[in-house]
Amino acid sequence: MKNPLTHRVSSADRSVSSIIASKRVSAPITAGLLLCVGMITGCSEPTARGGISEPDPELVFVRGYRSTDDDCKLTGESAFTVEFLDDAADLVTCSTGSAAAATLMSETSASMVTQTNSYTLYSVPRR
Repeated sequence: MKNPLTHRVSSADRSVSSIIASKRVSAPITAGLLLCVGMITGCSEPTARGGISEPDPELVFVRGYRSTDDDCKLTGESAFTVEFLDDAADLVTCSTGSAAAATLMSETSASMVTQTNSYTLYSVPRR
């Protein structure tokens, strides 16, 4: 009867050992490649998740806010804006991120009330 604890090394065992050894060598390489890909992917532009996906609502622009050619517009009542209108403040809409929006914020005590895909709406106190 053969002793199950003794084992002779055959040529097939050696080739299995060499395959296992090569897998051990390539595992760190594979891990390194995955790490590099992960770092590169992390540096790419993020995809929009959870952003505003619906189209811009209908906005009623009355006129330029500070002048007739102002990019920020005095905004009238619509189904979208009704909850933002106030007796003591003007509702003003500017293109999001525009220079006109930045100057509106610096020149007045405007506070942002909401934002859509393209526009930011501000409440500007009249008094």
